[in-house]
Amino acid sequence: MNAQDLTELVVNLCKRRGFIFPSAEIYGGFRSTYDYGPLGVLLLRNIKDEWWRSMVQLRQDVVGLDSAILSSPKIWEASGHLDNFTDPLVDCKNCKERWRADHIEGICPNCGSADLTEARAFNMMFKTFVGPVEDEASVAYLRPETAQGMFVNFLNVLQTMRKKPPFGIAQLGKSFRNEITPGNFVFRTREFEQMEMEYFVPPEQADKWFEYWCEQRYNWYLNLGISKDKIRLRKHEKQELSHYSSATSDIEFLYPWGWGELEGIANRTDYDLFAHTRGSGQKLEFFDQSSGTRYTPHVIEPAAGATRAMMAFLLSSYDEDEISGEKRTVLRLHHRLAPYKVAILPLSKKSNLIEMSNQIFDDLSNSFMCDYDETQSIGKRYRRQDEIGTPFCVTVDFESLEDNQVTVRSRDDTSQVRLPIDQVRDFIQKHINPINQSN
Repeated sequence: MNAQDLTELVVNLCKRRGFIFPSAEIYGGFRSTYDYGPLGVLLLRNIKDEWWRSMVQLRQDVVGLDSAILSSPKIWEASGHLDNFTDPLVDCKNCKERWRADHIEGICPNCGSADLTEARAFNMMFKTFVGPVEDEASVAYLRPETAQGMFVNFLNVLQTMRKKPPFGIAQLGKSFRNEITPGNFVFRTREFEQMEMEYFVPPEQADKWFEYWCEQRYNWYLNLGISKDKIRLRKHEKQELSHYSSATSDIEFLYPWGWGELEGIANRTDYDLFAHTRGSGQKLEFFDQSSGTRYTPHVIEPAAGATRAMMAFLLSSYDEDEISGEKRTVLRLHHRLAPYKVAILPLSKKSNLIEMSNQIFDDLSNSFMCDYDETQSIGKRYRRQDEIGTPFCVTVDFESLEDNQVTVRSRDDTSQVRLPIDQVRDFIQKHINPINQSN
């Protein structure tokens, strides 16, 4: 299938099967906002859980944080966002549409006119007011990134967790950017979730840790099922670097419209800690007792978009094949990402089968996210579970009442095995092993 077809197929599947809905759809929608449905929240949560597991749970040198979304203007003044967090905005004089100048090559995508206004800087931060009076004293901003919350809490974490460089602070959460031209489904939206980590290192070790985290983060996507031909690590040219970065590499995914950023790994040097030292008057330093010296750590930042990652996993796992001459749609999601790990399917609605199926559901749901489905033929139910990426189906039939065994069917090759009910949990657990991670 071509790229455009794949996009439409995945977008349609997301709506039809409850992954992603257009926000406020009954009111005609609200541009560039989406609601994550019952399956979408499960997939997104699994992606975030896998990130947290690899970045925090399996490491001794990284701790977590959840900083405020509403933030003081002083933070963004010190960080440079009030002056530098801008995109070039142009208006089409013909159709009056507005565009990001560096994305349209001088031609309006809507009407084809080249009669555009001069580009002007547009700050992408969302401004609001705290309290009942809307004046300059009550201005606040919705954070455009989670990173600054980790920088301003550097001393708090350093002191309370007794850490020393190299160590990291990780955070998951919502960020908000008033994008001029959002689009490509959930790839570029004004409200999104980030998975960021700030890794504080001695200045002389920054280059080594930058390379380390580029490799670690690239392998994370491979370990979760994205093939090497769909992902690459691209080093930024000097003219591309942000004002705070001495080196940046992007992990890019081959979306249907071309290569696009999944995650950026940046060497932010000591820019942010120095900026907040100047802004707050607090020295954000580390005292090395072994050498008796003080220094401002450099920072390596792997920053990923959870919603972009979700889209990449959906696109890369979408597949169509034939089973017994019948076309099948299947999401070949890694088992650890699949919204449901197992579906319990009674062969009929007879009360004794329903009772046994409910008992199996109650048992397995203590360990896995499970679905339960008793409607339509077993074949159609299998197809539904294939389409939403469920790795295993457990079918309870009339023989189960006699031999206390069930049929376990695999999503990927449709193979089936007959197992005693008390062995089903271990069978599924064996096939959803933790991903091997090297630290």
